[in-house]
Amino acid sequence: MKIFRNIVLTVICMVTAQALFAQKLTYAPNLVEFGDDTIYMATGSTYAYTVDTPPGEGRVATTVTPQAFIAQLNEAYNPILRFSLQDDTTVILRGHAMEPRSYFLKQRAAALSANLQVSSPFRPEHVPGDIMIEFTAGQRSPNVNMQLVIPAAIKFDSKQVMVNVIGRGEVPLAALATTSSGRFGAGYPYPFIGKGNIALQEDSSHLITLENLDLRAKNGADVVFRLPGAVINRYTLEKIYAQYITSEPEVLTSGIIDCMVPVSYSNEGLYLITRRMERYVETKDTYTHVSLKWYKPGKVKVMQSLDEGKTWQPAHARMGDLQAEVNQLMPDRYYRFMLQFGDGSHSPYLEYYSGKQVFLPKDTADCTDELNAMIAACSKAGGGTILFKPGTYNVRTVHLKNDVYLYIGKGATIKALKGGDAPESTWFSDKAYRSGTSPTDHGPYDDPENYLTKQDVGHHYFQNAMFTGERLDNIKIIGNGRITGNGNLVTSDKVMNNAPDNRSDKMISLKLCTNVEIGGVYRKDDLWYDKQKDEPYYISGDPGTDNMLHIDQAGHFVLLATGTDSIFVHDTYFGKHSPKNARDIYDFMACNNVTVTNIYSRVSSDDIVKPGSDCSLGFTRPAKHYRVRNIIGDTNCNLFQVGSETADDIRDICVDNIYVLGANKAGFSISTNDGAHISDIHLNCGHTGPLHHRSKMLRAAAPFFISISNRARILGAQAATFSYSEHGRDHKELLVTNVSIGKVENILLNGIDITEVYGGSSYSGNRWKPFDGTQRRFAAIVAGYALPQNIGFTLPDGRATGYISNIHFTDIYLTAKGGNPITDTAQVPQELGVGQYNAADLKIQPAYGLWARHVQQLVIKNAAFAFEQADHRYGIFLEDVVGATLQGLRIQKTREQQQAVRVVNSSGTRLSNITTF
Repeated sequence: MKIFRNIVLTVICMVTAQALFAQKLTYAPNLVEFGDDTIYMATGSTYAYTVDTPPGEGRVATTVTPQAFIAQLNEAYNPILRFSLQDDTTVILRGHAMEPRSYFLKQRAAALSANLQVSSPFRPEHVPGDIMIEFTAGQRSPNVNMQLVIPAAIKFDSKQVMVNVIGRGEVPLAALATTSSGRFGAGYPYPFIGKGNIALQEDSSHLITLENLDLRAKNGADVVFRLPGAVINRYTLEKIYAQYITSEPEVLTSGIIDCMVPVSYSNEGLYLITRRMERYVETKDTYTHVSLKWYKPGKVKVMQSLDEGKTWQPAHARMGDLQAEVNQLMPDRYYRFMLQFGDGSHSPYLEYYSGKQVFLPKDTADCTDELNAMIAACSKAGGGTILFKPGTYNVRTVHLKNDVYLYIGKGATIKALKGGDAPESTWFSDKAYRSGTSPTDHGPYDDPENYLTKQDVGHHYFQNAMFTGERLDNIKIIGNGRITGNGNLVTSDKVMNNAPDNRSDKMISLKLCTNVEIGGVYRKDDLWYDKQKDEPYYISGDPGTDNMLHIDQAGHFVLLATGTDSIFVHDTYFGKHSPKNARDIYDFMACNNVTVTNIYSRVSSDDIVKPGSDCSLGFTRPAKHYRVRNIIGDTNCNLFQVGSETADDIRDICVDNIYVLGANKAGFSISTNDGAHISDIHLNCGHTGPLHHRSKMLRAAAPFFISISNRARILGAQAATFSYSEHGRDHKELLVTNVSIGKVENILLNGIDITEVYGGSSYSGNRWKPFDGTQRRFAAIVAGYALPQNIGFTLPDGRATGYISNIHFTDIYLTAKGGNPITDTAQVPQELGVGQYNAADLKIQPAYGLWARHVQQLVIKNAAFAFEQADHRYGIFLEDVVGATLQGLRIQKTREQQQAVRVVNSSGTRLSNITTF
């Protein structure tokens, strides 16, 4: 890699090393090279769509005016250097203690400058530790090549280098070429993340080369390198260099950028050990105890001051090896700590506040900027808790930061204002798909690589939210106050058609974060429902719910968590103050290690708890390990649903104690629509703790909806329009041709009482409207998927039928409304194609209790099926079911209906102890 003279090197004699380290330098996007007598400014183009850009018009020039370029330079190098224009071709450079110098200004075809940041724990020379290098390309492109030069002064094991490309997760550099980039349709051009190589150069530096990176999606830093156990061998201004090359819309090479490697010039620093809690539980020691660390060995004493350093006294500290636990602090006081060493020297002081930091905004009409500044300062200082006391706090978009907890006290209300952050610009246009899809809508498949057309518009923009965070760790929004969208968070899939100040549709948006908690004041007690009071209560101890966090009018999502791991949400009451502007409650897209407990939703428009996986990150990511408990609510959709976004695999989900008050779709739903493998889903198996009640389900249109379709909303999916006949019906619609049908297996559903089987949610305004024969109602449904016969193509794995396998219903008591004539036993529901993924698409089932098709190893044990009004359909209908076991069942039937169980085109059916009445 050719290294040109960087502008900072030309003036290094003007400033001290300490000043350089204290000054955070940014890089001018259009700066290509600073030569001996010429500054080169980048000219070129890229794709950048805003939500208002017409399709096909997203190619934009990256060239800026000379005046704008000078502004970039001044922002990057202020206050060390100042630039000005003599004319459009001449730049004047001024700096401290130097004569003004003039440079020619010329354009050069080049990619916009990248951003390079290097971080490592502050430590003395020769002490090993991880070095993190974050590289972010200045513009988006597929098939990017990049190089990184690490100086000889940094010693590390080249075989241990780890790399994370656009947030996919760390993999060894050596394994990059064989690591899958996610799930995709056959023929997708980027099946692997890229190629990586590291080589030792003649000057003992290391050159890392990455090739074929798809950087069209932007998820924070594009490439994060980790050098484990690295050692910095000398106190010099060591720099890391980087450069990249784009491929689209044109081949452009960036200028070479550099970043200094941070090293500690003194080992006498004092550092705060950040507080971390998996669950926020406040004790008398929560804030009156602090952990400190340092690196200088030898005799040391921790000193503290309560008067801004005017006087000092020894702290009450339990000393360890280069660290101390300081306790017995006075609450709600500002402390300064420093180290007094045995040689008489002392460290710089460290500030700490021994309590929650009260947010006292000066501008109550809009306190967004003040709150964001306080959050940023708190994070920079090592983290802390910000307290909202009783009152109203109006915000547009709050930017969450690492290690900062927001505590909303009782009587405090945070309200959303209009004018939240704009949706981010993107490489692709999403306008081909903004309002869902139909069996004949080709929009999501026109460009197989466009990840923005694979999910609803609310899922692939993240910044247009009331609270937002990206690549953060250790964050919380907790307390027993209230958060309200105040009518300013919207729910429609056409949100991007709104005026620019009315495009916020999420309350909380988290992208690729870790260790998150959202909820009320935590209680170990179980939440349940009092039907007389129509209110939740805790079943042990104090039944009151004053500890709960209240949320209402949250827009499309209360929480959209995407690619986020280790999440705990709990003790939350939705919709008490207002039932309006409420759609999805908790959406977890491609998230892992999620715990949800004690959730009450008075009413919502969409799913209350939904694990899924989509393409909104520009790649797919599997989801696993969910523990969900005590979910109570009414919804226009599903109380609990796996899917419908199923671009990658989902497994290991345990749900205990649900209470469905109303659901206009399903009480409990599992759908794989996009080729994913869904497995190991348990309801009421006691995996989250003791079962304190039988689960209840009332007013659900479909008690269970377990299904497979082949909508295939994944990268690389291709679809074509086919005409065919199915079950006597003529179809002309899309079928996906290069994505295999998904799988659903190992589903255990236990211990639930189901009554009032109809779509009776109070979302329509009545709480609740009695059944009058007009509301939709379905059987419990288990529906695999089969392609039409002789359709003319073969899917990648050769299967034409997707079976649901190993599904168990045990101890289920279902009472249907009934009233269907015997002619409905001839109903043959259609297969679920590209645009169908709801129970309503199956119309009327030939059974009132349970209808199953394309299923293997179905078990129904110790269950009962009945109706309120005479229903002449079968209690259970099995079609193309292989290996069914029905045991210990009580099934109600009419005299006109000779069979309680109907079996068609099936094999291996075993029936025992079946009682009809």
